[in-house]
Amino acid sequence: MNPLIQQYRQFLKENPDKADLGYLDWLKLRSNELKKMKQIYLDDIRTPKPETGDWVVVRNYDEFVAKITEIGLDNIRLISLDHDLGDSAMKEWHNNVYHNYTLDYNNITEKTGMDCTKWLVEQWLNGARVCNVMVHSANAVGSANMMGYINNYKHIHRMDQDCGRWVVPHTMETIIE
Repeated sequence: MNPLIQQYRQFLKENPDKADLGYLDWLKLRSNELKKMKQIYLDDIRTPKPETGDWVVVRNYDEFVAKITEIGLDNIRLISLDHDLGDSAMKEWHNNVYHNYTLDYNNITEKTGMDCTKWLVEQWLNGARVCNVMVHSANAVGSANMMGYINNYKHIHRMDQDCGRWVVPHTMETIIE
């Protein structure tokens, strides 16, 4: 069944006083609500290009947790995650993931997108609204870990397993050593 129709039916079930609201009117209402909701972009060096939408950019785990706590998951429609959020994570990617597809979190000193993913799922387990999540990380192994963690939560809770990998056009900060 179409996910929007499922959401419409769920809306009617949760709001019996709105039973006379037709599907098209509900779509307009939902569209206006979505326009007001935020998009979070977690990445330590990339910034989404303006034409990709209005993003709230956070650079690390602490900023991620603080910003989501400030905004509230009820007001977030999409989160896009990077995995490698610092020098030791990038070093692990260059030394292990890129060449032999292994990822050893013991070699990473800062928190990663996986830590953000675990925190996010913990919020959902505590009753917070589940929002859409995508992964834009270049680290294929880290991406798979994050997508698997989120999609496993969704599978267990009978939700569409729709967390996938995508590309968000971006600019990149130059790091000079």
